[in-house]
Amino acid sequence: MRFWTSDLHLGHARILELCPDRPWPSVEEMNQGLIRLWNKTVGLEDEVWIIGDFAMGRIRETLGLVPQLHGRKFLVPGNHDRCSPAYPHRRDRTEAWVDLYLEAGFSGIEPPGRWKIGDVLCNVNHFPYLGPEDGQYRDRFASFRPADDGLPLVHGHVHSAWQVNGRMVNVGVDVWDFRPIPEPGLVDVLRMAGQDTRQNP
Repeated sequence: MRFWTSDLHLGHARILELCPDRPWPSVEEMNQGLIRLWNKTVGLEDEVWIIGDFAMGRIRETLGLVPQLHGRKFLVPGNHDRCSPAYPHRRDRTEAWVDLYLEAGFSGIEPPGRWKIGDVLCNVNHFPYLGPEDGQYRDRFASFRPADDGLPLVHGHVHSAWQVNGRMVNVGVDVWDFRPIPEPGLVDVLRMAGQDTRQNP
């Protein structure tokens, strides 16, 4: 079985302020809570695609949590992943960070792009086609957003802003009970989102 998720923000203490619906009083309890829910959902032989913002904090320590998570893990990096060209610091070290993520236990680091999920052709990118930014960013990631070509989009980045917005489907943990989504359920949502033919989602 394949699963999809994003925006765990493991090791990120401030995410508990920014996302007050997260039901944990400390970052350590959040880390362990997310790992527990993941492992109740994902089997050892399953595959999980994380669409960005896996971990923050002391990154080498936080990446040490990767082996605790069931399944083969693949990352499409987001702006908080050190191996992403969108990460705002040390962009010249992207390749070295990719090696660190792979050493930590990721099976692959993949760029965003156009993919087929089930029978649905869609775009996969950490960033949505448009809106909302959280004020501090002022859309500084505009150059990393995908072009809206009319396909459904699997994304993260917006946390609890929406689950589905037109053709944009947010797979972030904050709107999916803090656990990965099984691919058949995501395909059902993408089929419905693909029926939205509005120019602007």
